Amino acid sequence: MGKNNIFFLEVIEWLDATGTQMLSRIPETGSGEIKFGAQLIVRESQAAVLFYKGKACDAFGPGRHTLTTANIPLLTKILALPWGMTSPLRAEIYFLNLKIFPNLKWGTKNPVAFRDEELGLVRLRAHGIFNIRIMQPVLFINAMAGTMGKFTTEDIEEYLTQVIVSRFNDYLGEELDSLLNLPGRFEDLAEGLKKRLKQDFTRFGIQLEDLFITSITPPADVEAAIDDRGRLSVIRDMDKFVTMKAAMAMEKAAETSHEAGSGLGMGLGMMVPALFGGLPSQTRLQTSPLDRTGDTQGAVFCPECHNNIPTDARFCPYCGHQQVVIAQCSNCGENIAHNARFCSRCGHPVDRKPKALKCPECHIENLPQAIFCNHCGNRLT
Repeated sequence: MGKNNIFFLEVIEWLDATGTQMLSRIPETGSGEIKFGAQLIVRESQAAVLFYKGKACDAFGPGRHTLTTANIPLLTKILALPWGMTSPLRAEIYFLNLKIFPNLKWGTKNPVAFRDEELGLVRLRAHGIFNIRIMQPVLFINAMAGTMGKFTTEDIEEYLTQVIVSRFNDYLGEELDSLLNLPGRFEDLAEGLKKRLKQDFTRFGIQLEDLFITSITPPADVEAAIDDRGRLSVIRDMDKFVTMKAAMAMEKAAETSHEAGSGLGMGLGMMVPALFGGLPSQTRLQTSPLDRTGDTQGAVFCPECHNNIPTDARFCPYCGHQQVVIAQCSNCGENIAHNARFCSRCGHPVDRKPKALKCPECHIENLPQAIFCNHCGNRLT
């Protein structure tokens, strides 16, 4: 489908058999001579964008569409004789998969630094999964895929993982004071992190559908210290606990017949008067209370007012927001025209990208607008 020919019109369609392909270009080898009257078939879970003469002409929703170009069968070949029988009126179709791409994994390759109010500086490992979908087809092509003939989730998963880990470190440093208060807060932390990541995803035409935190684990020595603290918290009376342990040790020693067992039993016997004599001890360990706080697939929502709108709408019927976005400002996320040089909202130059933040302590680069350094945990702003 979509191959160059002289006499016949094209019927252009695309099916994804892998479930991981986000974009596909037809023709796969580059641009083609798509003719006047060619038929474009778009499925319910797809969108198509026609690029003609190097520019994005329009985005097509589900259904059958008739394409309008200046390539006329046979006549175009004759007129293209000066260019070696190759028409300069190049066109290509980009198909985009609008379904939800689930079970993408994120996690820390290296532990991130976290300043705990009770435990001090600890390094944490965190893991989870997230789901994404394409919301702005033209913006996704211009900002992420470019002229690639095929784009899969593997091409973007690593980058999105780095963004999630960086924002996670910032959010955890602001919302959590100690790891001891972490149980029961995974859902709240995931929801807050999802809101913070919204602009990082939408600038590429992608929507973060769901994000889940499956584990946040400190180093083994910190885990052992937390486990010891948990064991001590269940002991209400230290005197009775020590007395019980001593009695159990004496019982085992009595069952031992060799000399070492006799010596151990003698030593414990000498400790009996002190153990059962009611030595003054008011050691009590109280349990520290832990702080426990506890979109429909296929629907299209306006990114400005969040109302449900038709899938083929060019503008939101509620707020008038343009749905086909060509580009967005890298500073504030405002939709900008294709030939704009400055953002109409913040005045930021369109061609100037935000600079990475360098930590003054360890001199490691972090993502723009990061608050804490991923390497040493030092506050950047």
